Amino acid sequence: MRHEKGTGMKFILHQQDITIGDLDRAYELITEQKSLKDSVIHLWPEMFLGGYPLQDIVLDKSFIKAYQNTLEKIHEHFLQATESNQYHFFGGIDYKLTDNGLPAKIYNSVYLATPGEGIKNIYHKRLLPNYDIFDEQKYFSPGKNNCFVQIENKNFAIIICEDMWHSTTHSIDPIEQIKNEMQQNNIQVDGVINLSASPYSLGKRESRIKRAKYISHQLDASFFYVNSLGLHDEILFDGRSFFYDGNSVTESSLFMPQDLEVNLKEYVPKNSLPQPSDSKNTWENLFSPRIDKDQKKLMPLSEEDFEEIISAQMFAIKSYLEKVNIKKITIALSGGVDSALVLALAYLSNRRYNFGSIEAIYMPSKFSALESYELSKTMCDFLGVRFYNYPIKFLHQNLKIGFNENFNQELLGLADENIQSRLRGNILFARSNQQNSIVLNTSNKSELAVGYSTIYGDSVGALSVLGDLFKSEVYQLSEFLNKKCESLLGGNIIPKGIITRPPSAELRDDQKDEDSLPPYERLDFFLEGLLSHQVTAMDLENYGFDPEEITNTVNLLKRSEYKRFQFCPIVKLKNKSFGFGRRVPILKK
Repeated sequence: MRHEKGTGMKFILHQQDITIGDLDRAYELITEQKSLKDSVIHLWPEMFLGGYPLQDIVLDKSFIKAYQNTLEKIHEHFLQATESNQYHFFGGIDYKLTDNGLPAKIYNSVYLATPGEGIKNIYHKRLLPNYDIFDEQKYFSPGKNNCFVQIENKNFAIIICEDMWHSTTHSIDPIEQIKNEMQQNNIQVDGVINLSASPYSLGKRESRIKRAKYISHQLDASFFYVNSLGLHDEILFDGRSFFYDGNSVTESSLFMPQDLEVNLKEYVPKNSLPQPSDSKNTWENLFSPRIDKDQKKLMPLSEEDFEEIISAQMFAIKSYLEKVNIKKITIALSGGVDSALVLALAYLSNRRYNFGSIEAIYMPSKFSALESYELSKTMCDFLGVRFYNYPIKFLHQNLKIGFNENFNQELLGLADENIQSRLRGNILFARSNQQNSIVLNTSNKSELAVGYSTIYGDSVGALSVLGDLFKSEVYQLSEFLNKKCESLLGGNIIPKGIITRPPSAELRDDQKDEDSLPPYERLDFFLEGLLSHQVTAMDLENYGFDPEEITNTVNLLKRSEYKRFQFCPIVKLKNKSFGFGRRVPILKK
């Protein structure tokens, strides 16, 4: 017999941006909650105590000791707690240690903290993702059992992140196993609780909610989804925790700390049940190319996509600065669209979060056009950003003389072009050291793919905010940002001349990007297909493209791995990005 469902039980879904390994802050957040009149169930994300992904920190003996001590402190706190109606589900680690304190087994787990009883480990994550940025099978052992928890006559099924996704990469489906156990043992549940650390990528919100609705209707229960928040190196967590009651979705904010309060209601689903979710964590779905084969171009980003991307980039900048405790940004401004867009995003991030100051350095060589200076200065004057003009012409000239004198050989060609970029990199990081500032990188995904950047030159920086956007998307986002900011700022945030002028590295006379590369719209189509692993060079030829151009692009992509290997963290915006989620050998044939 199904027990009576009522109302009055409150849930708070906590999404807070904390630093990986900050055990003290996690302890404070979990234990500082005030007593409330009503019963409250507090939900914290996957591995909230410790952070996600910990990577090799999870194996560090000093961390293990500190973690175990924090766990014991939380246990003692709840043993002594006087309130009787506050319950906390939080993600953490369950260590099975050897006699010398080293981990024999490690589990990605859920803990339940109950006043007067302390804490207990109630569940081990069953599905351990091992694709793209995930490598959980390297560290964790899988759980084997379903978990049902009863609190004040309400029954809940507990799962962690990946457990909600059916997939060809896993041998079991935890949701099906929960459903089978419910049927066999006549178990009814009021809610499914999912503690997640689900990284952000475009379009993921819709697939999460669609899958949650399907599970909810399958198990005849409400669905609670609490997600991580913040930038952890290159992996960005968007929050957007939500509650689905069978009829509507209540959702927390995107890229914003928030405690979402919802009340458990009687579960009354709509008459029309959702279709089975087709969102599977398979290679094909995760890495399918976002290309229009008929139009032979990337599929366009929507205005909603651009809004999300801007929010993601602004929040990533703020989160990075907070976690390294630096309040200043230094940007190399060139007169080109990439650096202008980075400056615009940094400016908007500072306007929203007020983290400190921004400065721009323009470093012309003898090949730099006067227009580059004028456009850069105009943009900084409009935004009120401090602008420095630091010519490298004489530094470059002296270096060329020194090369000739010491090596008895003139510095010419590509080496001469690259040394200009490296001189700029030196100046940038000298200024960064001097000011204790963060250098934001200004390279885009197209340049990274084909190696159209100089290692230790324009590839330098602490963080890349454009590294997951192709050059054609950089132009589109710049146009969108101008339109969006016109009423806010009373003019274009990026001077129109920066967007309309032909792209150039300005490292030799009359240089244009298209001297070395296909037009970006075509190049980006090639790259999106190739990087997805689902499109080959032969496929591109069959689409009607020039074989020689395709071969050159493929060769550039392969030969540039060593540059990407030494590149800074890239804010991940899409399913398939450069960085931790794409590991390719440098030495290969």
